[in-house]
Amino acid sequence: MAQVKLRAGEAPLKVLLVTETFVPSVDGVVTRLSHLVDHLLTEGHEVEIIAPGLGVEKYQVASEPTKLRPGLSAPIHGARTVHVPFYPSRPWSLPTPSAHRLTERVVREFRPDVIHAAQPILLGQTAVRAARRYRIPLVASYHTNLPAYLSRYRAWAWSAPIIAQATQRLHRGAAVNAVTSEAMREEARSMGLEHVEVVRRAVDTRLFHPAESPTPAPPHDDRQGRLKLLFVGRLAAEKDLIRLVPLMRRRDDLELTIVGEGPQRATLEREFRGTRTQFAGVLRGEALAQTYRDHDLFVFPSVTETLGLVLLEAMASGLPPLAARSGPTMEQIVDGETGFLFGSETELEQRLNVLVGKRGVELRASVAAAARREAEKHSWVAASEDFVDLYRRAIRGE
Repeated sequence: MAQVKLRAGEAPLKVLLVTETFVPSVDGVVTRLSHLVDHLLTEGHEVEIIAPGLGVEKYQVASEPTKLRPGLSAPIHGARTVHVPFYPSRPWSLPTPSAHRLTERVVREFRPDVIHAAQPILLGQTAVRAARRYRIPLVASYHTNLPAYLSRYRAWAWSAPIIAQATQRLHRGAAVNAVTSEAMREEARSMGLEHVEVVRRAVDTRLFHPAESPTPAPPHDDRQGRLKLLFVGRLAAEKDLIRLVPLMRRRDDLELTIVGEGPQRATLEREFRGTRTQFAGVLRGEALAQTYRDHDLFVFPSVTETLGLVLLEAMASGLPPLAARSGPTMEQIVDGETGFLFGSETELEQRLNVLVGKRGVELRASVAAAARREAEKHSWVAASEDFVDLYRRAIRGE
């Protein structure tokens, strides 16, 4: 990551980030926040982080340290964790008295200029209260549609309206509410939230690329003529992977690789048993990038995403996405140009029928090249600078 200098006349900021999820967890929210912290530290700002305590006490900038910049880092203050019934595969931190005391102690000692509460719902409540008590500007970002997700879990669907009300209450105290797409801006406004701003999407085009050359290599069908499909993401009900089971059972010309972990893995392994589906677990870095390059289509059946960063990773890799039609996916994909969209399972199969064979190879190659060109427009520096601008606006009271 290149050194970025502060703009003339602007003082460095002290930013306290309070988040429900952070490293070593792996998901789209962690990816975005990690790039944000990298950018803030590299640009000369100070950052401290409060997150569920998972054994990591210091966040290190992802780039290699140099003699001029020896190991930029930010302390992580870990809050006590528990396992919640609706999502037992990941530890969470609750807004307990000890968590509130932790946040208030960090605020008193660090004295931040702005507090950023990422998806405030549990631990994030401590950020909202501390910001109000110490009169510190609050930026709240909305990364995950929790009510929509909970509605997918039969045992917890009853809680979706309660979570929606809590989300409204916690975000109303923010000077700025940041969302990840225009569709989510409209949803936030429908919830009665004000000062809602969209932060740009982004992808690491150096890590995720089609080949060593700057132009994508043409897609391929393997020796058996099978189309190699890929999914990357959390293995949970809201990802709608179960929609792909009948397709994989019916067709002999498809192979599916599922990358990720989550509470639905055992269920999915059982449902996909007997099909040409493999579970690769969590992949990171170059191993993940190579996996994108090794496939023909990226399949994305979820309709509850607030953005879907993996779509941009696939596009940057020259892997055409085949995604369920929703507000956020339609903001990222131009159907037939930078990817393909579908609604019903019937339409999904119709799309696949067009994308196999010689004509399908040519079509995928054309879309792959356009997808890569689109991905190259979205840098993490620009997306992270959106947050810096929002911090300064919150401080100025704009």
